[in-house]
Amino acid sequence: MANHTYCDGVQRRDFLKVGALSGFGLGLGLPQFLAKAGDGAVNPNAKGKAAIFVRLSGGPTHMDTFDLKPDAPDTHRGEFKEIKTNVPGVRFCEHLPKLAKVADKFAILRGVSHTLAAHALGTQYLMTGNRPLPSLRFPSYGAVVSKEMGSAKELPAFVAVPNQGNDPTGFLGVEYGPFETGAAPRAGVRMDVRGLALRGITLDEVDRRNNLVAKYDQAFGDFAKDDKILAGMDEFSAKAYQMMRSTKAREAFDLTRESPAISGLFDDQSFSQSCLLATRLVQSGVKFVTLNLGGWDTHNDNFNRLKTTNLPALDAGLSGLFATLEEKGMLESTSVFVTGEFGRTPKINARTGRDHYPRAMFCLMAGGGMKGGQVIGASDAKGEGPKDKAITPDDVAASFIHSLGIDPTKEYHTPSGRPVMIVRDGTVIPELF
Repeated sequence: MANHTYCDGVQRRDFLKVGALSGFGLGLGLPQFLAKAGDGAVNPNAKGKAAIFVRLSGGPTHMDTFDLKPDAPDTHRGEFKEIKTNVPGVRFCEHLPKLAKVADKFAILRGVSHTLAAHALGTQYLMTGNRPLPSLRFPSYGAVVSKEMGSAKELPAFVAVPNQGNDPTGFLGVEYGPFETGAAPRAGVRMDVRGLALRGITLDEVDRRNNLVAKYDQAFGDFAKDDKILAGMDEFSAKAYQMMRSTKAREAFDLTRESPAISGLFDDQSFSQSCLLATRLVQSGVKFVTLNLGGWDTHNDNFNRLKTTNLPALDAGLSGLFATLEEKGMLESTSVFVTGEFGRTPKINARTGRDHYPRAMFCLMAGGGMKGGQVIGASDAKGEGPKDKAITPDDVAASFIHSLGIDPTKEYHTPSGRPVMIVRDGTVIPELF
């Protein structure tokens, strides 16, 4: 999953906030992952116990994936044909044959619509469920889940493969940020995760360094306890220490321990292997995993790029993810959300590409009590906007958060005391449940 330069000249890595601070000097990122569950915040009867968020960065076209318009004029229709899925009446692009066979596992939201056509703003919107404000940075879904659902003793609550980016914690603070793997896994190779591998030093040496840090901490007294960033760093160091000593943590990231029956559901591409890793992390107790598949900014040569690169990668990875979650008995308890930051123009441009278009896009939702095998919403005959009522990113976010037993209207307080709801304007989509 390489970095990609968007049309506005911004590279995906420029959104990343990869820290370099660690109590052990072993390369762990600054964003913290130790969280405390909110008192009574999570509904214990909710079906969703963990979540996987898949970001299709760059903005995928709805017209050439899950919302084709075969009867639209040539200026809009595109080159791809429709194929049947295992859900009667639902059709996908011909280059998504594996997903067509598992279409009963997820819901397709069509006619999702907003007005932010810039990559950074659209990304903030779709990764938080809140329309961006210049005066406030909202927390990502992963940070919210980290705060509300906590983490196992030896594992982070929130893992990003390979990076999260886009200020994931917002006003919540660094202690709710992701553990970033720093790289994507490779097929058949034990993953050397930054911070879990000791890289030439022993646990005894780590213990000695940790004791030395503890002695210096005494000199700060209560100052460290009162400083939010220092407190987050202390929790991060403690958690990192537990993870480095934990066999469970190392095995959670080790794809070589998967059975051939499961690993055979994925191809060798990095996105597929990341999807496999996500299922393994959730099975081990991680509450939230973020994945990224970039390269969807197809202003030029849209159809060739999609059929040779993006669609085969998406098809292999997501189909394997849904099949594996079901095979392991985890699909119902794992909420899955797949989205880009916007869609792309229904009208094909002079460079055989499609441009930014937030007025119509798709999202995929699965698990967590959300009903698969259905299409919710619709775009009009040319794919230019919602056919009837628009589905907003806020509505999708409220539904995703709700599936995990978290009240999307719950209020947090910023450091200045400002009350802010988790999702300010969204309403749960009833058809999903």
